[in-house]
Amino acid sequence: MYTHSKETQSNLTPTAALDFLKLGNERFVNNLKANRNLLQQVNETSNGQFPFATILSCIDSRTSAELIFDQGLGDIFSIRIAGNILNEDILGSMEFATKMAGTKVLIILGHTNCGAITGACNHVEMGNLTTLLHKIQPAILNEKTTKENRDGSNADFVKNVTEINVHLTIERVRKESPIIAELEQQEKIKIIGALYDVETGKVKFYE
Repeated sequence: MYTHSKETQSNLTPTAALDFLKLGNERFVNNLKANRNLLQQVNETSNGQFPFATILSCIDSRTSAELIFDQGLGDIFSIRIAGNILNEDILGSMEFATKMAGTKVLIILGHTNCGAITGACNHVEMGNLTTLLHKIQPAILNEKTTKENRDGSNADFVKNVTEINVHLTIERVRKESPIIAELEQQEKIKIIGALYDVETGKVKFYE
């Protein structure tokens, strides 16, 4: 598997970039890891990086984007924070990754059995975590199908909130970053939501 160069990155379409991630997850699920010389990639990326994807995911130890999409050094910008929530610093990182560094696809990746989502559904309050979990409350409020047991003990409710959180985050990216919104309108990037299943290893893309 080759290391991306400025030329291969610039010639890559957003659709092709998304396909790279889909194929990588298929390899991961089937335990067919691509043949890479990581030390060689260290050398090849020492003077520059040309990633093709930017991925916002959770800090959960089971959800390393490089692993679940079977990517190598220099392939993706990985932004990780509990609950894959959004803030100004993360938006700034996304703007750098897309506008300045040239990535072609922006993925908002949630995952099943998320502790942060469960904590938000249980209205957990603890130090600075309180502020972080509060950012998930809009997804909880937008979950209208569950009438009873609207807390972390209800697996269906938690999954619904997880999915809604992904979609609301995409809406916020478009609304709060004119830079990224313009790139999408010009079809220079794709913004895609996705959900990683911690039981199967599969990623479901919301296209």
